[in-house]
Amino acid sequence: MPAPELDAATTTELEAAAFRRLVAHLRERTDVQNIDMMNLTGFCRNCLSRWYREGAAERGITITDPDAREIVYGMPYKEWQATFQREASAEQKAAFAKANPGH
Repeated sequence: MPAPELDAATTTELEAAAFRRLVAHLRERTDVQNIDMMNLTGFCRNCLSRWYREGAAERGITITDPDAREIVYGMPYKEWQATFQREASAEQKAAFAKANPGH
């Protein structure tokens, strides 16, 4: 069965709903570290917040990095780091370096 034909407004609404669901899921899964996400998927919460900020900039809206991160993390980034971020293991760091050369 082919995907239904959707108008632009409906497509945007569905994409926004998926984004909100992704952000809510990531806020709940504080056990998942950004380095794990980078190693498995090539993006993390910081990437998502950067994409949000860049999307705003494309529309002439200025959002700072800290504000975009707070939208994604649900709290100031420094607070999230202090509360949930763990030191990356040597294995995680090696996998990151291999998967993301020059990053």
